Amino acid sequence: MAASDKVQELHVYEMNERDRGSPAYLRLSQKPVNSLGDIVPFSNKIYRGDLEKRIGITAGMCILIEHKPELKGDRYEAIFSFYFGDYGHIAVQGPYLTYQDSYLAITGGSGIFEGVSGQVKLHQIVFPFKIFYTFYLKGIGELPEELLCKPVDPHPAVEAAPGAKACEPHAAIANFTN
Repeated sequence: MAASDKVQELHVYEMNERDRGSPAYLRLSQKPVNSLGDIVPFSNKIYRGDLEKRIGITAGMCILIEHKPELKGDRYEAIFSFYFGDYGHIAVQGPYLTYQDSYLAITGGSGIFEGVSGQVKLHQIVFPFKIFYTFYLKGIGELPEELLCKPVDPHPAVEAAPGAKACEPHAAIANFTN
């Protein structure tokens, strides 16, 4: 199997710790309920799947496509990036469903992620504060050990380790994106 055919898994938690002014809900529809065209810019912290290391941030936006009251959620089109400090970034785009798992396309990357393709599974834990991602990455070299781990199973009580939250040197990647 060529290196470009190999699928590598990367596990990441996105945590909104309410310290980045995120998300900002822009009701462009000017309706009292979530409606087509509402935009949600956001930026949250990301942690390695074992929650022991701060690895960067997400940044992007979601555009509301459909409010689904019968499912107690919404369907968004999401366009965002995961920034991994000196390692580079991964850009993704696709459906963000707040009521069930969804898959987004990996549209590109930089640094060690240059030439990446594949998809990422988005698993909503607590909207909009905790999300667990499983990346299925193709087309790149071996991922650094620092990014790999056995992930903590997603559940509503997951929290990043204190050292990772504090970005202590042993618990953060080099030049993690702040």
